[in-house]
Amino acid sequence: MTDFAYWLKDVITDGIKLFYFLIGGVMIVFSIFAVEAKKIVDALIALSAVSLLSVLIFVMLKAPDVAITEAAVGSGLASAVMLFALWKTKVGEKK
Repeated sequence: MTDFAYWLKDVITDGIKLFYFLIGGVMIVFSIFAVEAKKIVDALIALSAVSLLSVLIFVMLKAPDVAITEAAVGSGLASAVMLFALWKTKVGEKK
């Protein structure tokens, strides 16, 4: 067997590594969706989901301080500021 086959066997048999790859894959999918989304609100939701998934990875890596900071700033505050800005620009367009 090749080195890649041994690596793949190791990843599949180790559940934590497989979980990391699954979360990383979902993060990539959400990131692509955020770039390709037609509506800004959909892109904002996808970016918030990426941030929440990164919080999950930080917790699994035993970095709770980084996870709390990412949850507060990345998911919470940044999303709230972007939603507020989006709401203010939509209100201005109706006039």
